[in-house]
Amino acid sequence: MSGLERQLPFLKRIAKFHLLLVVFFENTTLKSLSEEPAQDIEGIYIKTIAEKFAFEKKLMVKELAKHGILSLLTPPQKLTVNVVNRYLAIKAKQQI
Repeated sequence: MSGLERQLPFLKRIAKFHLLLVVFFENTTLKSLSEEPAQDIEGIYIKTIAEKFAFEKKLMVKELAKHGILSLLTPPQKLTVNVVNRYLAIKAKQQI
């Protein structure tokens, strides 16, 4: 979130004149760690940290939406399909 706060003024300036779509990658390794049951204290720490990172990415998406900036949170292996689908959705809304 601190990185987003630093970059937000620049993103807002770009979005003022252009339709901006920010793409975030889901960390698939962290996602699998957060879905596995914890076996010990260390596992609980790891799972908690993984869930925190995933939650922060979702918070970033919401923060950008508050400022009218489009965003996409996708796993790397689904990037092409999700970007094309988002493009088609934007086109259907006649935003471009």
